[in-house]
Amino acid sequence: MFEGDRPSGTKPEIYRELAQMAQGLFAGERDAIANAANLSGLIAVGLDRLNWSGFYFLRGGELVLGPFQGRPACVRIAMGKGVCGTAAETRKTVVVPDVHEFPGHIACDAASRSEVVVPLISNGKLIGVLDLDSPEPSRFDAEDAAGLEKLAALWVAASDPL
Repeated sequence: MFEGDRPSGTKPEIYRELAQMAQGLFAGERDAIANAANLSGLIAVGLDRLNWSGFYFLRGGELVLGPFQGRPACVRIAMGKGVCGTAAETRKTVVVPDVHEFPGHIACDAASRSEVVVPLISNGKLIGVLDLDSPEPSRFDAEDAAGLEKLAALWVAASDPL
């Protein structure tokens, strides 16, 4: 499916291509973990200037690490804590240009400078978050948020409930 060439063009074009690739990866597969693993890998090779791409799933009132690409990460994050916990609690995508300026930021990887987190909502219920980190300040913007929200929605639609 993915031949190693990173999609090119404008951000909306890149995210459209990633969405098409994700749909191909999800075709015929309903397992949420398998689909999360493939999507985190697709994002990691499909977008530039990332150092982490992955999932946290809501378990027992906290976010627990799921499939990811990158350095080892924090295993558990409390609701409302850090960027992931904030996105989960508010159920809104959070774009952080400089994580060092985000109150309560959790530094899983000291190299991360910017972050975007998209809540995963299925039938009105929070099931987790999709988290991307970059070593570059201001790496993410509204176009990234919109593209990642689309990818997250495709994952939710393609995957059986956890």
